[in-house]
Amino acid sequence: MITLKQLEALHWIAELGTFERAAAKLNTTQSAISKRVQELEASARVPLFDRRQRGARLTERGEEILALGRQMLTLQEQILALRDGRQSPARRLRLGATELSALTWLPRLVSAIREQHPAVVIEPEVETTRTLYDRLLEGSIDLIVVPEVFSDPDVTSVRLAEVQNVWTARPGLVRSRRPLGFEELGEYTLLMQGRRSGQGLYINRWLTANGVAFKRAITVDNLTALVGLAVAGLGISYLPQRCFRPLFAEGKLAVVPVRPALPAVPYSAMYRNDRPSALTAVVAELARRTCDFSRQLQG
Repeated sequence: MITLKQLEALHWIAELGTFERAAAKLNTTQSAISKRVQELEASARVPLFDRRQRGARLTERGEEILALGRQMLTLQEQILALRDGRQSPARRLRLGATELSALTWLPRLVSAIREQHPAVVIEPEVETTRTLYDRLLEGSIDLIVVPEVFSDPDVTSVRLAEVQNVWTARPGLVRSRRPLGFEELGEYTLLMQGRRSGQGLYINRWLTANGVAFKRAITVDNLTALVGLAVAGLGISYLPQRCFRPLFAEGKLAVVPVRPALPAVPYSAMYRNDRPSALTAVVAELARRTCDFSRQLQG
């Protein structure tokens, strides 16, 4: 018989990376963890770990059994929480977002989650799109809000909104009042977001598809740093116009008209669908309702 203890051991080995750490987490011995894995392999009649590799690396069938086992463990938690009508234990929500969301509507989302799920412990992380997506795939984060530049059959993507960027620079840097073409734009130093930035990836792909390559470009993944360099007059950059409207109103930045205009960048809430959780689906819907990139630090 396959037992929940065996599946629990498999889950924590995969989560923590070694038999030893899983044993410490479950307050037992490494030999006991090894025995549970051996019993599970005997019941499933397939090897769960590739013993030709160093470390606890799952086989393909092992990953399939792990996904099903996690569903069983989730059901066990729900049943125990409902038993005798006792309150469900506090749950963690590891929530990832990029700088633009953190600068605008992330406070609204956090407030909405707390209002509807007061027992949920929110663990936020602000990082680049590439870092957040990698962490989502490896299972160390539950839900991310990023530009829609990656796709995977195991990842559910809920479209939230689109962000329109404009080319911008310090007033006076570009003296021409007529729209610039890409060739004229390339005569200036361009401040671009790099490959770890979702907006950078999306716009760079669009530029490449249109045969555009700039000779003088400075790459910066950090959005706040990019804004600072643009205000300092170091070059022309692209920024979300609505979010940074105060900088335009104060005369610190000016829109540089360029034809053709940049495409809108789609943003999505993403979570893994091979680890079913009602909470992540609910939070993705809350993100869709609260998403607003037009104003900074919305309460």
